[in-house]
Amino acid sequence: MRKTYLGRLPESDPLHGYLQHEILPQINGSSGHAGYRVFRLTGSNDVYLYEDRYTGTKVVGKYFRTVRKWDMEKAVAHLTREFDNLCRMREYGLTGYPHHIVRPLGRNPSLNALLVIEYCEGELFSELIYAVIKNGDNNRLYHKLTALAYFLSEVHNRTAIGAGVDFHPVCDYMDRLINRLAEIGAMSRDDAHELYRLRDQWRNHPKMWADQQVMVHGDATPDNFMFGGDLSVVALDLERTMRADRVFDTGRIAGELKHFFMQATGDRHAAEPFIGHFLREYACHFPDREAAFRSITGRTPFYMGITLLRIARNTWVRSDYRRRLIDEAKECLRACLNIPSEAR
Repeated sequence: MRKTYLGRLPESDPLHGYLQHEILPQINGSSGHAGYRVFRLTGSNDVYLYEDRYTGTKVVGKYFRTVRKWDMEKAVAHLTREFDNLCRMREYGLTGYPHHIVRPLGRNPSLNALLVIEYCEGELFSELIYAVIKNGDNNRLYHKLTALAYFLSEVHNRTAIGAGVDFHPVCDYMDRLINRLAEIGAMSRDDAHELYRLRDQWRNHPKMWADQQVMVHGDATPDNFMFGGDLSVVALDLERTMRADRVFDTGRIAGELKHFFMQATGDRHAAEPFIGHFLREYACHFPDREAAFRSITGRTPFYMGITLLRIARNTWVRSDYRRRLIDEAKECLRACLNIPSEAR
C-alpha cells in the first residue's frame, strides 16, 4: 500500500493522547511513552497511517468529517455505520487467515469523526491490477482472483438468509446514476431513455429476484481489498455493507476489471479472461457449480453496466473516456435480452 510521509504528530494534539491511551493498549497492552509518524495512504486526503516510533505499532485512521465532505451529524452517522458493520461482519468468523475483515479499534466523533482500525500488510487489489497490466504476469492476477472469489463466496454464503432479493433499490440506484450523468451533461435524453428502458427489462426478469439476500460488501472496488500470502484477503471500507443480491459484489468486481483494462489498453475485451476466471472460481463454491455459474453470469451484465455508469460520473474521468464507459454500460445492459429464462 502506497504511503507518503507527512511528519510527526505533536504530543499536544488531542489525537496523540487518544492513540496512546485508548488505542495502543488494545494492541500491545501498553500506554507508555509514544511518538507517532504520520503517513497519508494511497493518495487519500482522509486516510492516514500512524506509526509509533518506539514500538513500531501501526494503526490506520479514517476521517469522515473533512473540509471536502459532510457536516458533523452526517459524518458521525457514516462513522457509526462503518464501525458497526466491521463489528457485525467479524462476528461471522471473518477474521484471520484466509478471510479477514479489518479490526475496528475505536471511534471518536470529536476528532473529526475518526475511525481507527488495525493496520494490515498486503498489496492493494488496484495496485496488483496496474502491475499486471504493466508487466504481464497474468498468472499472478488469476491466483489472486481465485482468492477474492473464495473470500466473497464465504462472506455471502455465511450471511445468506431465506428472504428473496429486493431488486427495486438497485434500480433506484441506477436511476440516480443516470440522473447524475444527465446533470453533468455526459449523456443525451436519448441515452437516458434507452437506459431507463433497459432498466425496466432487467426489472421484469424473474431471475433478478430469484436468489436470496446476503450481506454484500457494497463497495467492492479494487481499492477496498488487499492481498497477503497465498489465499489471504483483507477487506477494507465496509461503510456501504448491506443486504442485497450477491452479484452486487461480484458484478462490481467484473465491471471494475473491465474498466481498469479498457482504460489502460483501449481494448474493451482485454479483461474478459480474468472476469470469466473470477466468476467460475466464485461458482465453484456451490454444490452445483455449473448451475451457479449460469445464474451468476445471467445477472452479471446488469451489475457490470451500473458499475461502468458509476465510474463514468466521477469528475476525474476524461470526457471521451466517459462517453466510452456509458456506451460500454449500454452494451452490458443490452445483454438482458440473452439471459436464460430458467430461475435459479
